[in-house]
Order: sequence, then structure tokens, then C-alpha cells
Amino acid sequence: MTTRRDFLAGAVSAAGAAMTPEPSHAQDHQHEHDHQAVPSDVALRVKALESLLTEKGLVDRAALDTLIDSYEHKIGPRNGARVVARAWTDPAYKQRLLTDANAAIAELGYGGQQGEHMLVVENTPQVHNLVVCTLCSCYPWPVLGLPPVWYKSAPYRSRAVIDPRGVLRESAKSNSPR
Repeated sequence: MTTRRDFLAGAVSAAGAAMTPEPSHAQDHQHEHDHQAVPSDVALRVKALESLLTEKGLVDRAALDTLIDSYEHKIGPRNGARVVARAWTDPAYKQRLLTDANAAIAELGYGGQQGEHMLVVENTPQVHNLVVCTLCSCYPWPVLGLPPVWYKSAPYRSRAVIDPRGVLRESAKSNSPR
């Protein structure tokens, strides 16, 4: 029986061996092609856990691939960007979005769990909105995908409530072209 430590050690060794160039190849570096970088510690851990869970029959690899594909291609920020772009280019859609966000967003095929009670507000020259969820249970997954780690962090949530103008100012600075 393979222990967890043996499994992880084997995964790391195999990854390291796969990343070591052949001696003749290492000497001649006057050619152009990409070299694969050594995976990060986290990537190795994720791969080891995935392999272990599928080996034990706890996770179906095809189901995992389907889930990953959904978050990479069907759920995520690109959906929210499509909603915003449509509102920018279609005044009638923008009005429907502001009036009944659920229905307007559903017109584009987005909705579902964590997206069933959507509310859309508009920024104006006088009013800028900052949305912060203190529980992170109401994040709009269908249109924004997985919440970023910083959004869920206690320091960000606290600061956004205490100093929303400062957070918006910093966000504007970091998002402006240099």
C-alpha cells in the first residue's frame, strides 16, 4: 500500500525528472522553443491530491474535468463582462437590467444557484458603488465565477466597510493605464 508521503514524494520526483533536460540538449541552448517551467508547490499538491482521490475512487476524473471546464468556459467573469458590454451598447437592455436584473441576465443565458436574486446598480459621475459581501454567501457565481481570494479576506471586507472611498480610490489607481 502506498502511503500519502510516498505518493507525494513520487509525484515530486516524477515531476522533477520530467523537467530535467537531457545532457546533450542542456549544452546547446542556441535554439528557440519554450521550456516548461517546474510546476509550483501548489500545482504539485493539487495534482497529487487529484491523482490520489481518483486512484481511491473518491473522485471521477471525467466529472472533475467537466467541473473545471464549466468554471473555465461557462461560468466566470467573461459572463459578467458580456452583461456589461450589452448594457453599454443596448440602452433598452440596460434599462431592463436596472429594472429586473434576473430577467435581463437570463436573456443572455446566465442564472442558477447563487444568481437567483441579482440586483444591478449603476455608477454615475456622482455615485460609485462598492459591493462587499460580509458573509461571501451571496457572490454572483453565474456571472463572475469563483470569488477572488482577496474579496473573501477579512481585511478587505473590513476595509471596504470602514473606508469605501479609499478602497475605490486605490482600485481606480491600480486599474488606470500607466
